[in-house]
Amino acid sequence: MSKTVKTIDVKEVDQLVKDGALLIDVREEAETLMGHIEGSKNIPLGQLPEHLDELPKDQPVYISCQSGKRGEAAVQLLMENGFEAYNVAGGYRAYAEQCQPSQSAAGDSAGNTDIGSITPDRELNCSGLQCPGPISQVFQAMNQMKDGEVLEVKVTDPGFIADAKAWCANTGNTFIGSETAGKTTVAYVRKGTAEKQEAAQGQGTKNKGATLVVFNQDLDKAIASFIIATGAAAMGKEVTMFFTFWGLNILRRDEEIPQDGKDFMEKMFTKMMPAGPKQLPISNMNMGGMGAKMIRQVMEKKNVDSLETLMANAMNMGVRIVACAMSMDVMGIRKEELIDGVEIGGVATYLGKADDANVNLFI
Repeated sequence: MSKTVKTIDVKEVDQLVKDGALLIDVREEAETLMGHIEGSKNIPLGQLPEHLDELPKDQPVYISCQSGKRGEAAVQLLMENGFEAYNVAGGYRAYAEQCQPSQSAAGDSAGNTDIGSITPDRELNCSGLQCPGPISQVFQAMNQMKDGEVLEVKVTDPGFIADAKAWCANTGNTFIGSETAGKTTVAYVRKGTAEKQEAAQGQGTKNKGATLVVFNQDLDKAIASFIIATGAAAMGKEVTMFFTFWGLNILRRDEEIPQDGKDFMEKMFTKMMPAGPKQLPISNMNMGGMGAKMIRQVMEKKNVDSLETLMANAMNMGVRIVACAMSMDVMGIRKEELIDGVEIGGVATYLGKADDANVNLFI
C-alpha cells in the first residue's frame, strides 16, 4: 500500500537549500537546461534506485521535478526504502513562477511594465501547440528581429511562461511580462538585454554544444530525441545528432529506392528494417504496429508535432544530422536512401563535437 506523500511549498525551498538540505531534481538532464533550482542535485527518476546508497537517512531528502508528478513517485520510492522524503509541490514550474524574478526585473529598465501599454513589433500565435513548439517558434521569430524589438506570443500551453523565462535567462533576451484570459496567455519578450554583450564577452570558451547519439529506432524514443535536440537548439546550443545502427532507420526515405548493386544480405536488411518515420515501432505496446498508429493519433489530437515535423524543424534550426558511415556500410544503407540534409561521418565527427559540448546523451 502506498504511503501519503508529504509536500513542502516552493517558497520554503531556497531557505532549506541555504541551510544545507539535500534537494534532488529527478528530471532528465536535458530538462534542466530550461532552468533548475540553485543548489539542487540532478538524479533522473529512472536512475534514482541506483543512487539510494549515496543518500543520507539521518536527514530529510527533498525532491523536485517539472510539475510534481515524478516527484511523487520518487518520494514513494524513498519512503519505501526508509528515507524521510518530501516533494516540492508543483515542482520547478511552480518554483519558477513564484520564486524566481522575471527577466523584466533583471533586464528591463522599465521595471514593472504595464502590459496594456506594450506595442509589439511582431506577433506570434502559438495557440494549440505543445512543448517544444512554442519555444521553437519564438526562437525562429527572434532570429529575424532586431535588438530591442518586442515579440508578442499567444499560447495555450500552461508550461510556456516558466519555459520562456528560463529561455530568456539562458539566451540573453528579456521576458517582459504576461497576462492570461481564459485558456490563452499573451506573453511579451524583448530581443536582447542591457547585459547581453557583457555576458557574451564573459562567456569565453564555455562549452555551448549538445550531442545526442541516436542508436534506437523506436518511434517514441525518436520523438524524444528530436524534442530534446530542438529544445537545446532553441537555447542557443550547437546541436549534433549522431545516428548509428538501428537509429539510421529514422533517417531513411519512405519511398521505394532501387536496390541495384546490393548483395543478398544488404537487400535482406533493407527489406526487413523500417523505412523512415512512418514505419517505426514504439518501445512498449507496439501491438503489430497498432500502438504506433495510436500514439500518432493522440499526438495529432493534442496538437503535438509529428516526428516528421520535429525533424524538419530541427534541421531548420541548424541541428546537424550525421549518419554513421560504418553502420551504413554494415547495414547496407546508402546515402541516396536517406532524407535530404543528412551528413555522412565517422566516430571522430561525433567525438569532436562531444568534446565541445556540455550535454551528451545516448538514446
